[in-house]
Amino acid sequence: MEKALLVTIKLHSQKDNWSLEDLAHELEELTLSTGAEIVDNISCFIDKPTPNLFIGKGKAEELFLLAQELGVDTVVFSNNLSGTQQRNLEEVIGLKTIDRTQLILDIFAKHARSPEGKMQVELAQLQYLMPRLVGKGIILSRLGGGIGTRGPGEQKLEIDRRRIRKRIEKLKDDLSHFSLHRKTLRKRRKEKALSTVALVGYTNAGKSTLLNTLTGAGQVVESNMFSTLDPLSKSLKLPNGENIVISDTVGFLHNLPHHLIEAFKATLEEVLESDLLIHVLDVSHPKVFEHNKAVLEVLVELGAETKPMITALNKIDRMDDRAWLSRLKEDFINSVPISAKFQKNIDVLLHEIQKSFTGRMELLEIRIPHTRMDLVNLFYREGHVIEIKYLQKEIKIKLNLPKILHYRLLQDKDIVFEAGA
Repeated sequence: MEKALLVTIKLHSQKDNWSLEDLAHELEELTLSTGAEIVDNISCFIDKPTPNLFIGKGKAEELFLLAQELGVDTVVFSNNLSGTQQRNLEEVIGLKTIDRTQLILDIFAKHARSPEGKMQVELAQLQYLMPRLVGKGIILSRLGGGIGTRGPGEQKLEIDRRRIRKRIEKLKDDLSHFSLHRKTLRKRRKEKALSTVALVGYTNAGKSTLLNTLTGAGQVVESNMFSTLDPLSKSLKLPNGENIVISDTVGFLHNLPHHLIEAFKATLEEVLESDLLIHVLDVSHPKVFEHNKAVLEVLVELGAETKPMITALNKIDRMDDRAWLSRLKEDFINSVPISAKFQKNIDVLLHEIQKSFTGRMELLEIRIPHTRMDLVNLFYREGHVIEIKYLQKEIKIKLNLPKILHYRLLQDKDIVFEAGA
């Protein structure tokens, strides 16, 4: 197991609610998600980054001595480093040095399973690597494994800029085909009058667990950051019989680098195209308000901040203070306290989702001939059959049906509409 020395740095100019301890804890969570062993975590404040090393030369030499003493393999910084800073730090410390973006990319590479997910990770890695193809420092001669070398990192460090540009263009072209495929799927959903819901939230908030609870999707659930990278869409039937499509998405993170959002915009199209967002928020986390802010900032960057949204206050099973939960419910409008893991209040959440789509379903009473069993199958599949009677000459059905489907069926001469037609 690779041994890592963590370096958490907060600038005095940073005016946010993330303390040095908070930043250190999140860096530890990210590093553990790569499978590395944390040997130590050094934390400090600095006034401003230096152009050459980010930290002062004296501090860099201290890290060299500490790394030698602890026998670590990698030094991980909580901040994003320029190519120059990274190369110079490696020369002083004498070890592989990676920054926050590279750490996140490594986690992405670990969890990407679909061809599209792997392509998006490779694209982001190559875009990260491109401006760093200068000189012959340690960064260009890593042939071993470990954090920051998964995916293209092992194959492409020695190739020139021209070949990387060509590969980036090829990846973008291939990803555009996946995007066209998703557009076709969304067009079919609209033709079937299917409403769409996207799950969004901070990484490790419980989105995949909620998807499994709602749909039985069988999505892999791990207590790691970014354990779900590949999008997954599943059908869900609401209590009134309406069928909707609900999609899981990649988790968000505070100060998520802009180019990572750009690289994964194709996947995040589901957020933009959805009719409703469910923001899954881990209310047991001490940084719940900061997590909420980080998610909203990413939604703004995506252009999805005006979407209708329900906030699912998840993991209430971990909370003993009910007064605190009541306050949170007041702080987050249109929210539902739930436990996705223990299926608490899921019926309330489903009811709220159903309310969001009020007016899309109609109560109808119809008569059809016995020869149209295909319609009976359609009604059970796309609506909610309340009552069905098989009479001698016809079938009488009382049901809830999507309005758009009702309008399409008006042309079918075998259907006689009664109430609500």
